[in-house]
Amino acid sequence: MALTPEQMDRKITEHYAYERNDDVAGVLATLAPDATHDVIGWPKGPSHGRAAAREFYERMFADLAESRVTPLRRLYGDRFLVDESVWQGKAPGRPFGLEGKGRSLDFRLLHVVEFNDAGQIQKEQVWIDLAAILRQLPQQP
Repeated sequence: MALTPEQMDRKITEHYAYERNDDVAGVLATLAPDATHDVIGWPKGPSHGRAAAREFYERMFADLAESRVTPLRRLYGDRFLVDESVWQGKAPGRPFGLEGKGRSLDFRLLHVVEFNDAGQIQKEQVWIDLAAILRQLPQQP
């Protein structure tokens, strides 16, 4: 069953809204029960299933705050979208192992999202502009 771009937009917008509100349960509900969640560079690698994705979101919500995601461009296919966005907010924790010290932060994201027949996120792959993060959160020896 093909999904329209509007249906995919609604689901990814819902997903981002839960992230903005640090709502782990809400974010996980947008994922299919057996979803693959893959943040490139995450030390534990891809996770499979909602319960396994929980650890990433709990860590992210502790490390990043005041989250805003602004979509720049989306490309659509049969049951998938590619979303280029900018994340903006604060880094009170240790995002990506770096001391945030509450500093402001913005970086680009690339999401490759596949949907199942029910319109849930079946696979989410996230690419993060780590070079931009390293420039904004320099570490002192």
